[in-house]
Amino acid sequence: MTWRTATVVGVQDETATARTLTLAIRDWLGHVAGQHVDVRLTASDGYSAVRSYSIASAPNSDGRIEITVERLPSGEVSPYLTQEVVIGDKLELRGPIGGWFVWRSDQTEPIQLLAGGSGIVPLMSMIRSRASMNNTAPFRLLYSLREPGSTFYREEIEALSTKHPAFMVTYAYTRAVPKDWPRPPGRVDRNLIASVTWPASLGATCYVCGPTGFVESVADLLSGAGNRREKIKTERFGATGEPK
Repeated sequence: MTWRTATVVGVQDETATARTLTLAIRDWLGHVAGQHVDVRLTASDGYSAVRSYSIASAPNSDGRIEITVERLPSGEVSPYLTQEVVIGDKLELRGPIGGWFVWRSDQTEPIQLLAGGSGIVPLMSMIRSRASMNNTAPFRLLYSLREPGSTFYREEIEALSTKHPAFMVTYAYTRAVPKDWPRPPGRVDRNLIASVTWPASLGATCYVCGPTGFVESVADLLSGAGNRREKIKTERFGATGEPK
């Protein structure tokens, strides 16, 4: 797969440790919601590091994509992308990559999205794609976070859920909750799955993305609730933040 030069044309902080980069790419072939790209950084001594980042934006025809990068204290790439990159900088990029963990505009069945932390990024591409294409498939999102301040895209998610009644959002906080929140902090469990996700009888396609432990636990809960394994699509984020 060919490496291309991407130009940074926009930066936006999502949280205190996460930043969205808008990249313009010559000869970009387009992507499908859920795919990712590889980004390569090369030092002056020739050492290079490659990391994979999910595409956050909806497919479009203007040769631009967005990636959202969460800074990891011990990371080789994420500190540079979230603290040093400025508009006009060039990055090496290849993609799009992936064909299993994707949502296509001709899908009309109910969709259940389940995100753990930065696992929201490829799911946001699906949410945005649905909105931009006026797709009427009913979407539900269960978004698990440590605390309210770590939410990506909050204003946009809330606006889309208000505008589109068939898009329903539930937040689950594991360490700290907002004032007067109806549930105490805690991990996604069987009761939450039963109360806010689509009934298994509807045959929803489920997309689960986040840290490995979250993904494995949630996939088991969905299966235990009666969802067929082949309808549960998963993507795991490794220790360095790349899709696995």
